[in-house]
Amino acid sequence: MLEESEARERILEAVSPGPVVWTPLDLASGLVLAQAIRAAVDLPGFDNSSMDGYAVRASECVTGAELQVPDESQPAGIDRRLVLQTGQAIRIFTGAAIPEGADAVVMQEDVSRSGGAIRVVEGVKAGENIRRRGGDVCAGQLLLGAGDPVTPARIGLLASQGIAEVPVFWRPLVNVVSTGDELVEPGLPLAPGELYNSNGPMLKAAAERAGAAASTAWAADDPDALCEVLTRSLESGDFTVIAGGVSVGERDYVKEVLNGLGVVTDFWRVRVKPGKPFLFGRHTGGALVFGLPGNPVSAYVTFALFVLPAIRKSLGYRVDPARGGLGEFRGVAAEEMSNAGDRPHYLRGVVSPDGVKLSGTQQSHAIFGLSRADCLVRLEVEQSVHAGEPVTGLLL
Repeated sequence: MLEESEARERILEAVSPGPVVWTPLDLASGLVLAQAIRAAVDLPGFDNSSMDGYAVRASECVTGAELQVPDESQPAGIDRRLVLQTGQAIRIFTGAAIPEGADAVVMQEDVSRSGGAIRVVEGVKAGENIRRRGGDVCAGQLLLGAGDPVTPARIGLLASQGIAEVPVFWRPLVNVVSTGDELVEPGLPLAPGELYNSNGPMLKAAAERAGAAASTAWAADDPDALCEVLTRSLESGDFTVIAGGVSVGERDYVKEVLNGLGVVTDFWRVRVKPGKPFLFGRHTGGALVFGLPGNPVSAYVTFALFVLPAIRKSLGYRVDPARGGLGEFRGVAAEEMSNAGDRPHYLRGVVSPDGVKLSGTQQSHAIFGLSRADCLVRLEVEQSVHAGEPVTGLLL
């Protein structure tokens, strides 16, 4: 049985970033740049006003001075190539080009205007209220490096350079396969003994939240039916995520079917709770295979610990094997927590102003408690924590 850290390292060693594609900027959010990008133009591209006011010579714009205002003003947009004459103040608006001869902008609230002249209430210094060309970005400057994620703010930066497409690592396709004769799709009636399929929608949403494209399928507890569904999944996707059927029960056929389809199992079983019966393997066609436990909490936790990091690396993110794609947290327990087992246990918790609390029942089927959790509290073997003591874990 592998330790959690070793299992994650072996998974990440098998993952490479996906193909590089040039994609429209408005579709690139959440993806990762495959190449460095340098500035094409200065930003701002010209000296411009940061305020509505009057373009002036600072040496003339002193408190109490009177300056003449010509009829023509400079709005934002086309540079009218205005020239400031001695003793003048040209009306100007935010973002507008600075007229030749001006070296400052006095705010409109710092003058009083009467007809074609202004009187200065508060003077300005040279350079005041002017945004200089290249003051933010200079042409040729490194903007973003390979491996940097495309965020909304970075989309704004790239758009400001006139960039319409960017080279990114494309999204992997994750095919989620739920197994079990007892499963019924939401929206259909339940017969006695049947359960709604929660794993499929949950894991598909988790894969999409991580940045992947995802699909779902269902297979009965039958080797032939499972073989048909898994064949399609392995041929069409980058990752196949199977929920259920990977343990040692009489109707757990997943390992047997995968072996027949050319999937080489790298490891099976990880020393972690919930989620010991976890499988990772590789198909001869290139797809990576993750076998998750069937209980919803176990499926979600093992997805977060092992599948999510693989998705993130496939997208081009820099992934730390120590914690995968999740953020760490350190907090204080608001109640007693304990792990009497022989495996590290991830308890589902909620970070609150009073400290970290358990989110509800901690059994592997308890999906309501999982739905309320925003963190996984890690307790080591036979560790107990009292209220007020420190706890650590991962943010969901």
